[in-house]
Parts: sequence; structure tokens; C-alpha cells
Amino acid sequence: MEATYNYKVVRQFAIMTVVWGIVGMLVGVILSAQLIWPTLTEALGPLAPYLSYGRIRPLHTNAVIFAFGGSALFATSLYVVQRTCQTRLLSDGLAAFVFWGWQLVIVLAAVTLPLGITTSKEYAELEWPIDILIAVVWVAYAVLFFGTIIKRKTQHIYVANWFFGAYIVTIALLHIVNSMEFPVTLTKSYSMYAGVHDAMVQWWYGHNAVGFFLTTAFLGMMYYFVPKQAGRPIFSYRLSIVHFWSLNFIYMWAGPHHLLYTALPDWAQSLGMVFSLMLIAPSWGGMMNGIMTLSGAWHKLRTDPILKFLITALSFYGMSTFEGPMMSVKTVNALSHYTEWTIGHVHSGALGWVAMISIGSLYYLIPRLFGREEMYSVKLINTHFWMSTIGVVLYIAALWIAGVAQGLMWRATNADGTLTYSFAQSVNAMYPFYTIRLIGGTLFFAGMLLMAYNVWKTVAAGKAVNDARIPEAVAA
Repeated sequence: MEATYNYKVVRQFAIMTVVWGIVGMLVGVILSAQLIWPTLTEALGPLAPYLSYGRIRPLHTNAVIFAFGGSALFATSLYVVQRTCQTRLLSDGLAAFVFWGWQLVIVLAAVTLPLGITTSKEYAELEWPIDILIAVVWVAYAVLFFGTIIKRKTQHIYVANWFFGAYIVTIALLHIVNSMEFPVTLTKSYSMYAGVHDAMVQWWYGHNAVGFFLTTAFLGMMYYFVPKQAGRPIFSYRLSIVHFWSLNFIYMWAGPHHLLYTALPDWAQSLGMVFSLMLIAPSWGGMMNGIMTLSGAWHKLRTDPILKFLITALSFYGMSTFEGPMMSVKTVNALSHYTEWTIGHVHSGALGWVAMISIGSLYYLIPRLFGREEMYSVKLINTHFWMSTIGVVLYIAALWIAGVAQGLMWRATNADGTLTYSFAQSVNAMYPFYTIRLIGGTLFFAGMLLMAYNVWKTVAAGKAVNDARIPEAVAA
């Protein structure tokens, strides 16, 4: 019997990435509209409370991070580990369990969060029964991934798998420790930690959810799809290993920068700031490793919109990983914290880096999963690229300006020490920037709809590939 890859689970996750991307970003557009028109959803009558800003804001973050981003990571990691190990996934049954288990987690989140069933911990709002389900699915995912590596036909473990492996192990640790709680009822629990300890554990988790789920994991995506699409080997394999070890060691200590000027001990705040500044080196090393992979192939950027997505994503990654450490410096943080600047920073990473690297990777993957040479329309990919890029730039530029203005207005004082501006005045000053943010976000969302059309036409013209032949392993 011919040896084959399991493409079925990859295809399922790839399609759901597009679906959940549209859902998550639609909620984001609604939220940005609510900031301009707070009574927007009141016309919905009895449904209005469930669609209020406070209820659907955690729905947005969970949908874009864990539904959209998570599905993209499952799809790409399970594809890459098979291709680079030249072997089928450890278990088809386990792969199916991971897919359906993760979709169940997402659906439960979509039901419970609008109902107000929440732990109120950032990026960890889901209640204890769902937390347990996440842990079970994640352990199954780990067994599937590492089991496949163990049975590999190649001697070498490609660097992308190092990054995927690190994120799988670390997210399990982060999720389980931060989610330790005392159940009261089926829908209510209390954290095992209290006060400043709870805050410290939460932001150790919260920042490393960004560090490992949204950075390390997507770098695994970058290390496979950028060389593949460029048709060039990675610029420096040695640099990729240095990048891996330095990034993963330093990231774990950066969480306290979310708690500057709080009850957290000053030494812990300073530790978070110092390690955040250290992060610039491995982050930029990884960015340059990806971008310099195009050495000798720069001309491809003119005609290859998939490569445009991947390289532009790396540029946003470099920008975000410079901005983040700068914002963790205490004097800068005194101006930026709690302002729109932070929201702009998050979205330069989330839209510019995470979404664009995912979109580029999916445009590479989907034709292969449906027996096609390329997507239905390359021109539509190019249009999508420009919609996404312009949308991100409008979004983050508006919020940078808004955030700095906000910070300056909050700290402005008169000669007698009284505040120059009331809080209401600072909110009123935000409206033009909220409008630009809504335009940018809507443009990015419209790009996802364009992608869905392109994917649908590609799927309709192709035929689902469940099993692809494994070529003969290259001798070590």
C-alpha cells in the first residue's frame, strides 16, 4: 500500500480558518462601530444585552486568536510536520478528535461569552468545563504532533517544527497554571490565586499567549512557507537556531510589563521591562532571517502576491517587536498605558503579522489541498493584499495618534495643579480616530470576504485531497 499524508485534517482546519476569520473580524467591526455609536445594537430589543460591548469584546479576542489564529496554526503545523518528517500523522482518529474538539471549544465560547459566563481574565475568559476540554484537546494535539516527529523518516528535525513544538508545550503549561480555579457551579468558578498574585500569573499567561501562541507558533509558519514560496533556502539556518533559543528563553519573563505602576513589586516590574527590551534582538534576528531569504529572488515580489503577504507580515512583525519593548519602558508606558496606542500596537501584530502570515500561508496551502495548481484568481489575491495593507495602516496610524493625544490630555494640568481636560473631553477627541479605525477594520474584513470567495471558487473547481503520496525520503 502506498504511503500517504493525511491532508483531510489540514483541509478542515484551513477552511475553518477562513470561516472563523470572517466571524471574528465581523465582531471586531461591530465593536469599533459601537465605540462611535454606543446605542448601535439597541434596536435588536431582547438580543441587545447579549451584543453589548462588554459581552462581545471577549468574543472578538477569543474568535480571532483561538478560532482564526488557532485553526491556522493547527492547519499549518499538521501540514508542515508531515511534509518535513516525510511521514503520515501518528493517528487519523486523534487528528479527527483534535479538529472536532477544537471546533466544540470555539462554539462553546461563542455561546457562553455573550451570555456573560466568564472568568473575566484576559484571553482566559472561558469557564472551567471549557478549560478542561481545551486541556484535553491540547494534550491530544501534542501527542499527535510529537508522535509524528518520533516516527519521522528523516534524521533532521526542521526548524519550523522546533517553533511549533515550543508553542505546543508552553501553551499547555500557561493554560493549565493560569486556569487553576475553584468551581462553584457549572458556569462559575473563582481563581486559585488572589490579588497581585492573580495579576502576576494572569499576565505571565497573557503576554506569553502573545509570545508563544501569536509569535513563536507563527514563526514556525514563516520558516516553512517563506522559503517554499520564494523557492530559496532559509537565509541562515544557524541564525534560526539562535533565534529559537533566545526568543523562547527571554519571552517567558516579559509579562510584568503589563503591570507597570501597579501593586506589583518594583523589582518584578523592572524585570519585565529589561527582558522586554532584550526581546528586540532575537525578534529582529528572526525577521531579518525571513526577509533575507529573498536574497537573489527580490524580483518575485513584483508578481507574487502570496510572497507579498508573507514578507509584509514579517515587516509588521519587526515593527511590532520594536514598538512593544519601547512601550514597556516605564517612562513611555506612563504615557501609553490604557490608551488607544496599546490597541494600535496589538493590532499591528494581530492584523499585520498574524493575519497576513496566515492568509499568505493559506493561499499557498488551499490549492494543494484541492488538487489545484494555484488559487482561482491571482488578481483577487493581489487585491486582497492591498485591501489588507491599507486597512492595517489606517487602523494603527489612527490609534497611534489617538493614543498619544489621549495620554497627553490625561496628564495635562493647569498652573494650580487641576486637570486641564475632563475625561469626557478626552473621549470626545477620539471620535475622528475611531472613524478612521472603523474604515481600516472594515477594509481588512472586506478583504477576508474576498478571500472566502476566492477559496470557494478554488474548492468548486478542484477535488478534495484526503491523502497525498509521500515521496521517497531523502537519504540523510
